[in-house]
Amino acid sequence: MSNLKGKIDFVALISATNANPNGDPLNGNRPRENFDGYGEISDVCIKRKIRNRLQDMGEKIFVQSDDRADDGFDSLHDRAEACADLKKEMSKGKKADKTAIAKIACAEWTDVRMFGQVFAFKGAEVSVGVRGPVSVHPAMSVSPIELVSTQITKSVNSESKEGRASDTMGMKHRITYGLYVVKGSVNVQLAEKTGFSQEDAEKLKLALKTLFENDASSARPEGSMEVERLYWWQHAEKTPAVSTARIHRSVKIAAKTDRPVCFDDYDVELEKLDGCIEPEVY
Repeated sequence: MSNLKGKIDFVALISATNANPNGDPLNGNRPRENFDGYGEISDVCIKRKIRNRLQDMGEKIFVQSDDRADDGFDSLHDRAEACADLKKEMSKGKKADKTAIAKIACAEWTDVRMFGQVFAFKGAEVSVGVRGPVSVHPAMSVSPIELVSTQITKSVNSESKEGRASDTMGMKHRITYGLYVVKGSVNVQLAEKTGFSQEDAEKLKLALKTLFENDASSARPEGSMEVERLYWWQHAEKTPAVSTARIHRSVKIAAKTDRPVCFDDYDVELEKLDGCIEPEVY
């Protein structure tokens, strides 16, 4: 694998149409929104989808969803124990080489060298934290979102119950339309520590471009979530002259109408920044 060429910044524009992009378990699984009515997709949710796409590509993933586990392990502890080199080093307890543990884990799992991971298990005498080079912001919608709640019924009983009707009431929530902005970057200094390579960066790019493949569910029917555009800045320097914050702000988005219902209802422009490389646009 080749070393990362330079720092990377990226911005992805995501559409959600009649879908629940990210339910809030503290609010009845309604789509997440802030106090001003703007929609939100947590960074954890975005990283989960990236991990799922990497797993689809055949990459070894440490933090797997239970319903997607492809190695027979149902816990992070068991997955870590199955790596002989990692188990051997961690079994040394307080005498364990934390740098060696981090190196083994980063070489074994793509998501560890990408996002980092804390290895701290019950009963273990050593805990190790790995800082990953890839950081992702929570995605916020460009305009306030409109929530729609639908009363639903289940027409069959889960168990046999005498004298009880089968219909059970429930609620389902969605937004009519939302355009979300995902921002992120890849730090070269941390990439050098975890072994995150240029090849890994290309895999991350592909995962972002195809973020909602194999992601359909009742809350997000096939085709309801779409990556509309991806801006990808691959710098030549470890620390570019233009900051990540300015690069992220260079993507200007303005609504053409009071109630946007599709991506075409927005004007999207890229501000030219002096001293900054032109991004790849997908």
